[in-house]
Amino acid sequence: MSLPKIAITVGDPAGVGPEITLKALAAPEMSGLAEWIVVGDKVALESAAAASSIDLSALKFTHIEAGVLDAAANFRPGQLRAEYGRAAVEYVRIAVEMCLAGEAEAMVTAPLNKEAVSLSGRHFSGHTEYIAELCGATESRMLLVSDRLATIHVSTHIPLEQACKLEQRRIVRTIELGAQAMRLMLQREPRIAVCGLNPHAGEHNLFGTQDSEIIAPAVAEARGLGIDCTGPHSPDAVFIRGVRGDFDLIVAMYHDQGHIPMKLIDFEKTVNVSLGIPIIRTSVDHGTAFDIAGQNKADARNMQAAMLLALRMAQGRRQQRASEGR
Repeated sequence: MSLPKIAITVGDPAGVGPEITLKALAAPEMSGLAEWIVVGDKVALESAAAASSIDLSALKFTHIEAGVLDAAANFRPGQLRAEYGRAAVEYVRIAVEMCLAGEAEAMVTAPLNKEAVSLSGRHFSGHTEYIAELCGATESRMLLVSDRLATIHVSTHIPLEQACKLEQRRIVRTIELGAQAMRLMLQREPRIAVCGLNPHAGEHNLFGTQDSEIIAPAVAEARGLGIDCTGPHSPDAVFIRGVRGDFDLIVAMYHDQGHIPMKLIDFEKTVNVSLGIPIIRTSVDHGTAFDIAGQNKADARNMQAAMLLALRMAQGRRQQRASEGR
């Protein structure tokens, strides 16, 4: 069987994305696992290679030249520029189209900078939302995955006041999407815990009614669909239960409820996965780190983890389709 084709976007060319991409590809354990396809401008890759003392010719990957940056221009790592933001978005567009066309089985994204993208004149709320738009998807979700636990979020980049306005249908759909993704990774039915919104999951309505009136019915509905899920659980205790092995997946009601514990559990290897879209997309869970870009200081472990998870999910999808006779 042929190796899975995995597209990698280098993110903002002035950030650490090109560096962590090349460092990850240079790791001996990554060689021969997949057909890696790097999408980005050559000038950024050459700059990162020179700074990191990496021989580009020795790495095994296919390069897709985006042609956004002028090779003759004065490329500067660590700088916030509109043209760099424009380039980062173009890399994502190319990789998404490759996945939709079947030219890649998954994509991995290095970090881009929202401010740089905004300077280019584009309204941009995030990677996940942009990829969903390109795919024509209306309901995207963010899943964080580490070796010890996974967390999916009912809402992410919105004001907390708005995130607290829960909808039963959205919670049920979040549980469904999380269950589907975990099946690809685990090759079995996942055990899912659903967080409450309020302290102690409302404490029998003493601290709010959303837990009993919205979350509990959503859990019951998901169980009716055959999903192994329980809740609402007290948010301050459920993550440690997950780490100890009681659950495979935690459903968080909002961004920080899920992100804070996951980053504490394993910041270096926690991977961001986009759900609710027709393609597999994983990403590092850190930013562009302009302050260390071009200095050979970036840690590529998170990028390696994102690449390996994309590969694992692509293999899981192959197995799933084979079992379905597709």
